[in-house]
Amino acid sequence: MGELPKDTRFLLDIHNKILKQAIGSDLGLALQPRVLHSYERSFNAFVAKLSPEEADILSRREDVISVFPNTIRQLRTTRSWDFIGMPLNVKRNPQVESDIIVGVIDSGIWIESPSFNDEGFGPPPSKWKGKCDEGVNFTKCNNKVIGARYFNLGGAGDLDQITPADFEGHGTHTASTVGGIPVPGASLYGLAEGIARGGVPSARIAMYKACWSMGCSDSDILAAFDAAISDGVDIISLSAGGSARNFFKDSIAIGAFHALKKGILTTCAGGNSGPDLGTIENVAPWIFTVAASTSDRQFQTDGMLGNGVPISGISINTFEPTKKWFPLTTGPLAEVVNASYHGNSSSCDLGALEKSKVKGKIVYCLGNNQPDYNIKGLQGAGTIILSYQTKDTPFITYISSTSINNTYAAQVEKYINSTKSPQAVIYKTKIVNMTAPFVPSFSSRGPQTVSLNILKPDISAPGLSILAAYSGLSVESGETSDDKRFVKFTIKSGTSMACPHVAAATAYVKSFHPDWSPAAIKSALMTTAKSMKIRPVGAELASGSGQINPRKAINPGLIYDLDFDSYIGYICKEGYNSTNIALLTGSKKYNCSSIPKAKGADGLNYPSMHLQLQHANESDISAIFYRTVTYVGNGKAVYKAKVRGPNCLSIKVVPNILSFSKVNEKKSFRVELKGKFIRKKSWVLSGSLVWGGKIPYVKSPILVYRPSWDSVY
Repeated sequence: MGELPKDTRFLLDIHNKILKQAIGSDLGLALQPRVLHSYERSFNAFVAKLSPEEADILSRREDVISVFPNTIRQLRTTRSWDFIGMPLNVKRNPQVESDIIVGVIDSGIWIESPSFNDEGFGPPPSKWKGKCDEGVNFTKCNNKVIGARYFNLGGAGDLDQITPADFEGHGTHTASTVGGIPVPGASLYGLAEGIARGGVPSARIAMYKACWSMGCSDSDILAAFDAAISDGVDIISLSAGGSARNFFKDSIAIGAFHALKKGILTTCAGGNSGPDLGTIENVAPWIFTVAASTSDRQFQTDGMLGNGVPISGISINTFEPTKKWFPLTTGPLAEVVNASYHGNSSSCDLGALEKSKVKGKIVYCLGNNQPDYNIKGLQGAGTIILSYQTKDTPFITYISSTSINNTYAAQVEKYINSTKSPQAVIYKTKIVNMTAPFVPSFSSRGPQTVSLNILKPDISAPGLSILAAYSGLSVESGETSDDKRFVKFTIKSGTSMACPHVAAATAYVKSFHPDWSPAAIKSALMTTAKSMKIRPVGAELASGSGQINPRKAINPGLIYDLDFDSYIGYICKEGYNSTNIALLTGSKKYNCSSIPKAKGADGLNYPSMHLQLQHANESDISAIFYRTVTYVGNGKAVYKAKVRGPNCLSIKVVPNILSFSKVNEKKSFRVELKGKFIRKKSWVLSGSLVWGGKIPYVKSPILVYRPSWDSVY
C-alpha cells in the first residue's frame, strides 16, 4: 500500500515479479491471472488470488507492508440542515463551493433524481480528471454529478448491476444529503414534507460505486480511493465500515491515509452496533469518524383499540386505514398447529402462523424482528409490535404497523384478554416534536481498541429519520418482495446518514478556507460542536465532541492543526514498524528512530483528549497532553482556559492564558491530569477544556476511561 514509483507503466509486471519471487516460479502461466488488479493511480498495491499459505509467505517480504484478506464491509432532509443551523439562506461562497468536488464511495447513484438536476451549473472544475462509466440504467453524467465509476474486483456485484446506477438506494440517499440541490415539496407520501437539499448544494458530486447488494469489498474500496484521489476530489464520504483493525490491514484507513497526503479529508460512518461500548468503527485519527444524532422531530404512529383506548408508537407507516376497525389477534392465537419447529409464534416468525387466522387482521407480536413482512405475506392487515430493543429508531413498514412500549403493550394485552372479538386500527404516521439532540441507540460507541488514547467517534450529526433522494431502481422498503412503492425520496436512519452531513459541513468550511488542512477543518468542526446533554457520564463515548455546528466552524478562533509528519510520529509512537511506515509513505526518511518521539498521552495534536487505563483494577490517573493551537481570528486576541471536571480529577492547563497578536500565530500548552477513581464501579470520568475569548469559545472534551465488567451505558 506504498507510494507509487515514478514510472507506473510496468507496475503490473512488478507486481507479478513480487508474487513470483515470493511463492515460486513453478506456477508458470497460471501466475498472470492471479493478479486481479493493480492500483496504479494513487498508491502502489495489487489484488491477487492466494492461498492462506501463499499470503503468509508474501507478508514476510520486507518490501510488502501488509497482506490481508478481501473482506466485505457493510453499508452503514427536509429538517436536519435547518436543525443544525444551516437554513436555506445561510451565508455561502457559491463560486468556491461550486469548485468543490465531493467523492462519495457508496452503492452508486440514480442520476435521474431531481436532487441531481444540473440546471444552472457550469462545466466541471478544471482540476477534475475523472470520468463516467457507462452501464445498465446509466449512460452519462452531468454538470452536477460530474463523475461515476464502478468497481467489482471483489465479485460482490450481480452481473445485471455492473453499472454506476444505484440498485440499493443507499448511495443516492447519501450523495443527495451531501450536495443535492433544493427540491421543494419533497416528502415520503406526505411525511416530512419540505425542501429536500444537501449541505453544499452548489458542490459537485463524483460517485465511486464500491458497494453492492452483499456489501463493499476491501479491494473495491481501495480501487475507489485510488481513483478518487487521482481524479481530484476535495473530500471523500464513505458510509461503510466493519470491526476496527490494525491500520495496515484496514482498507479504509489505508485509503484515507493516502487521501490525507493529497490534502483530502475522509469522513466515515462510525457504525450501527450501539448501544454496546467498544463498537466504534473507522478509528484511524486521520479519519473523521461520525456518530449519529437526532433532529427535533419524531415519526409517531398512533392507533386505537376497540374499547376506545388510544395507543402510540413509532414507525414510518405510509398507509391510511381502509376502514374504521380491523379484527385484532395475537401470534399465539394464530399459531399453526404443531408448528413449534417453525419458530416463535409470539414473535410472529416466518412459518409459525396460520394464514387463515391472520388474513385481514391486525396481529400483536413480540420480539426484536420486524414481523410486518411476515404478516403481509399472510395477507394480514397490520401489526402492533412490542420490541424488546430500544424504541428510538422508526422502521419503514410493509403494511400498517407501529412499535409500542411496555405501557401501551399492557393495555393491548389487557384488552385482548377481556373480550371475545377484539378490534383495533392503526393510523398513518404523523410528525411530532421531540427534545433533541440525542444519540440514538443504534449509533456505535467508544472506547476504541486500536489506538487507545484517541477519542472516537469524533463528532455527531443527524442520522435518525433523514429524508433524502432515493433510487428509482429500488422499492421504498429496500426489499425485492411484493413492495411496489417506488419513491423519489425516502427516510433512512444510520451513521450512514450522519456521515454525509459531516462531509457537507467539511465542504462548507473549506469553501471559506480553501487553504486549510484536513486537520484544521476537522478541528474547527469539533471545537465548535454543540454539546449534548446525555446521561450517564461518559456520553462523549457516544457523541464525540458533540453535534456539528457548521456556521460556527467557519470562525473557530483557534484550531488544532496537524501536518503529515505529525501522523508519522504518532504511528511510530503506536509501535508500528519503521520499515512498513517507510514503504507506506514512499520515503526512506521516515524511520522511527530518526524522528522526534511524539510526546504526551496520545502523541498527537488532537482536538479532544482521551486516556484509557489498561485494567479494571487501575485507579490512579496521571497523564499529560501536549497541544498547540493556531490563531485564525482577526486582530489581537487573548484566550483564557476554563476547565470542568469531577472533584476526583484535577485538570491543570499550563499556561492558562494565551495571547495572540497576529493571524496564524501558534501557541503551545499542556494539560495535566491527576486523580483517582474513587468508587469501585466507576468507569469513566468526563471533563472539558474551553479556551474563551470575546468570541468564539474553543471546546475540547476530556475523558478518562477504565474497563469494568460493571460498565453499563
